[in-house]
This record gives sequence, structure tokens and C-alpha cells, in this order.
Amino acid sequence: MLYVIATPIGNLADITLRALEVLKNVDVVAAEDTRHSGFLLKHFGIKKPFLSYHEHNEAARTAELVQRLARAEKVALITDAGTPGVSDPGLRLIRACIERELPFTIIPGPSSILTALLGSGFSTEKFSFRGFLPMKSGQRERELSAAAERECTSIFFESPYRLVKTLEACVQIMPDGQLCVARELTKKFEEFRRGTAADLFAHYTAHPAKGEIVLLISGS
Repeated sequence: MLYVIATPIGNLADITLRALEVLKNVDVVAAEDTRHSGFLLKHFGIKKPFLSYHEHNEAARTAELVQRLARAEKVALITDAGTPGVSDPGLRLIRACIERELPFTIIPGPSSILTALLGSGFSTEKFSFRGFLPMKSGQRERELSAAAERECTSIFFESPYRLVKTLEACVQIMPDGQLCVARELTKKFEEFRRGTAADLFAHYTAHPAKGEIVLLISGS
């Protein structure tokens, strides 16, 4: 059985009781970063063998894990934070299980997407999650232009190193649009900063952002 387990996005206390129980009873843990996940399990007194499972070895490791699952081993799949398969490795293994009719289940938990959406105060009736914004400027601006035209809230992951350039593009594309930068969610320095693109551009130019970032754009 494959267990796809959501892990805390910041505060370790957010892990679910079900996730802990499953982690205690699996045969092996496939993790995006074994050092990071090792700290998580150690915090809860859990000792398990690890296998690395990241974007650079996902194809080969999927074949190995499928063999383990076919032998009825219990495998936990986790990423550094949040849910495997959502802008993180994992979907390939889930699809392999579906194709081979191997059993799997999802252990839900913390979500930076929903946490940011609720904290933004923007409409929750409809929203569009778009993953990480493209790194190339032309593609990024097309994605932002589409967000400016949507009637629903648009949600993106963004790097702190690219945030200012993204906000600068937003100033040109949606000068009156309402944005929210959700940063370091569930951690000590959690921040929700709302305003126009110009407001946020000025702030983060003067105060460079650190940590994990979710960018939200209110519907038109």
C-alpha cells in the first residue's frame, strides 16, 4: 500500500494524528529531502528507513517503489512540506499505481494554498491555483495577464528572489488590482500583506522577502 502523506508547511504541530500513525507503521519512507524529513520524523520519535524521491531521480525511483508495492510493502511518500504531487514529486508514482492497480490512499493535511486563500480575504467561492509562476519574463507576464482577467482568485507559488520582478510586472499589467503576498505560513514570522501591486512592489523593494511565498491576485 502506498500512503501519500501531507506534512506540515511550517509549524510541525500541524501534522495529523493519522499521518503519525501511518508513518509509525510503514516499511519505508520515500522523501523529497531525506535530511529534512529525517528531522520531522525524529521530532516525533519515529525511526524508519528512507529513500530519496525527488525530481532528478523520480523516474528510476518510481520503478523501484512499484516493485516494493507489488511485494505488498507499505510505503509512505512525503515531500519537504505540503502534499506530494502538488508542485512537488509524487504524481508519477500515483499514476503508476493506478496503471498497475496497486492500492494507494491519500492522507490529507496542511495546505499552503488554502491557508493563503483564507488569510488573503479574497473570494473563496472560486479560485485557480497555477503552481509556480514561469521564470521567463514573457511567459510570466502572459500568466499574470490571464490572472488579471479572471473573475476568480488566482494563486501562485513564487520564489522570494523573483518576487520583486513579479510585482513590478503586476504594476504594469494590473495597476488597480488587489494582491496579497502570504509568506512563511504557520511559522513564527507569518505574514499576510495586502494591497495594490505598487504598494507591494514598494514594500518588498525596500524589505526583500525571505521564505516560502504564495502570491494571490483577487478576481477582476
